[in-house]
Amino acid sequence: MRAPEFWHEPPGLIAGLLTPFGIAFDAASRLRRAVARAYRPPVPVICVGNLVAGGSGKTPVVLSLAGILARRRIAVHIVSRGYGGRLAGPVRVDERLHDAAEVGDEPLLLAAQAPCWVARDRAAGVRAAVSAGAEAVLLDDGFQNPGIAKDLSLVVVDAGYGFGNRRVIPAGPLREPVGAGLARADAMIVIGSEAEAHPVGAAGSPSVAAELCPTDGERFAGAHVVAFAGIGRPEKFFDSLRALGANIVSTEPFPDHHPFQQREIARLHETARREGARLVTTAKDWVRLPHTLRAGIEVLDVEIRWRDAEAVERLLSGVLSRFHDRRDPGADRG
Repeated sequence: MRAPEFWHEPPGLIAGLLTPFGIAFDAASRLRRAVARAYRPPVPVICVGNLVAGGSGKTPVVLSLAGILARRRIAVHIVSRGYGGRLAGPVRVDERLHDAAEVGDEPLLLAAQAPCWVARDRAAGVRAAVSAGAEAVLLDDGFQNPGIAKDLSLVVVDAGYGFGNRRVIPAGPLREPVGAGLARADAMIVIGSEAEAHPVGAAGSPSVAAELCPTDGERFAGAHVVAFAGIGRPEKFFDSLRALGANIVSTEPFPDHHPFQQREIARLHETARREGARLVTTAKDWVRLPHTLRAGIEVLDVEIRWRDAEAVERLLSGVLSRFHDRRDPGADRG
């Protein structure tokens, strides 16, 4: 489904009418967190989550952190719910065997960087990762899930969107109130250029700035393109192409995690042929396409670029050293 337009606007009549349901949703979530018994694994758990429904840039952040940990020679595994996939798990994602209908689109992207597990029961997924040799676990989403103890909780914020109308689902996009969520976070990852910065209202949490940057995007400069995307906020993808100098002759937004049909792709190809344009989509949409429908479709890849990479290293070093001290309190005594 697409996010309702009123989620992005100042609170009005609809948001006001739905606010009591948001209050009830938040109360149920608070009760769930209060009574849950969290599983604490024998390895550090780094959670990358957000406060809003829809895309905020979590997946590129997880990919970047996995790369940093791997360069430190830490066997990092990723655990995801596998939204949109039918397998309950725990199952280790194999790009040769699984498709998006089975494990979801994001796990297929994550599995290219590090071992990735899909599990509806996140704690079971972490246990499976640890049994398979994980020395650290990156939890993709799950910030609101009380079933796992987190050693580092990072909340990703899209600077251009912020927190929408700051109301809780269904009155707005929030999974929980901003103040309560940020109070539990160890740090915010704020993604977006300074020009599009949205006031996010930090609640004492340190923040690290980053940008979501296209890779090899220069090839689209001056090109006529037909762009389509089924992500949380497709306009961000279209704007990225425009910023690269692409001449977008047609855009086609789809709902997040949309399962593409042959007739839809055929229609897009026909539009591109008629306009003499190239057909372009996101990596997340690409992995969701059946292999038989991928021919003639180009991908604009993106990556996280940290404005202060050392700050990210310090966050990770802090949790890794705390975990080492917890596991071996006598290490410093020789």
